[in-house]
Amino acid sequence: MNYTYMVRCADGTLYTGWTNCLYKRMKAHNGGSNGAKYTKAKQPVRLVYYEGFMEKKEAMKREAEIKKLTRKEKLALMDF
Repeated sequence: MNYTYMVRCADGTLYTGWTNCLYKRMKAHNGGSNGAKYTKAKQPVRLVYYEGFMEKKEAMKREAEIKKLTRKEKLALMDF
C-alpha cells in the first residue's frame, strides 16, 4: 500500500508527502535521520490526513494535486 499524507508541523504549517509506510515516515519526520528537510526544524509533526493507493504513481500524483491546493482547501480535507 502507498499513502499520500499531510502532517501539521509544530509551527502550524502543513507538509504533504507520500510513503509506503506511514509509521516509519512519521518516525523519520519526528527525529529520524531520513525526515524531510522541511520538517527537521519544525518538529514535532502530527499526522492529520492520509489516503491509501495501490500504486506508487497514484500516491505521487495525489501528492502533487494536494500541494497545489490552497491552505484553506488543505484544511478542508481534514474535515472528513
